[in-house]
Amino acid sequence: MKLSFSTLLLLLIFLTSCQEDPKVRALAQEKETQKREVIFSNINKGWNFNSQPLNQTSSELRTNWAEWRVFLNELGQKPKSSIGAFQQKAKTLSKKADELNNNIPIKYSIPEVKSRIAVLTTKVNAVNLYIHLNQIPDQKIVQLIQEINTEVASMQWQLDEINRKSEIKTEDGESDMLKMLDTTRAIPMGHDPKLKPYK
Repeated sequence: MKLSFSTLLLLLIFLTSCQEDPKVRALAQEKETQKREVIFSNINKGWNFNSQPLNQTSSELRTNWAEWRVFLNELGQKPKSSIGAFQQKAKTLSKKADELNNNIPIKYSIPEVKSRIAVLTTKVNAVNLYIHLNQIPDQKIVQLIQEINTEVASMQWQLDEINRKSEIKTEDGESDMLKMLDTTRAIPMGHDPKLKPYK
């Protein structure tokens, strides 16, 4: 009898604790709504991407490299209505950043540019990840947006530097001299070319 009475008592306590007071629930919902409004306000203030070309090279690439143009256009369009709109924009930006590796103009398809694209893509993907969490870290997202702006600017200056270097004419014999300075082509010390190669 004692066992059934204690079981009944525990069941009664459990059922009572499961029923929330409607006032407590309403208060919790109000706090959650206020919190989401603050997060939305912070993200809305901090969502300022610099999508303008910084130099002639970047401006020209907007016409010649479709993926770059689309990515910068997406950066320039700011959502306004809700957190959901920012989440959708982050998802789109993530997709467009991934596509930057497609159709890179041959002159710029080098490791320096590809590594900058990889860094940029990682930061955009981080924004997309954070904005879809249940507890959105708004300050982290704002910080990442500033870092993305820095990466976009760095990439534009990198593209411009590549363009300027490609326009510099080489002097007669310069390419031969550069080959001679290339240490990867050097013959190891004490190696006679007539002998068998090292193993």
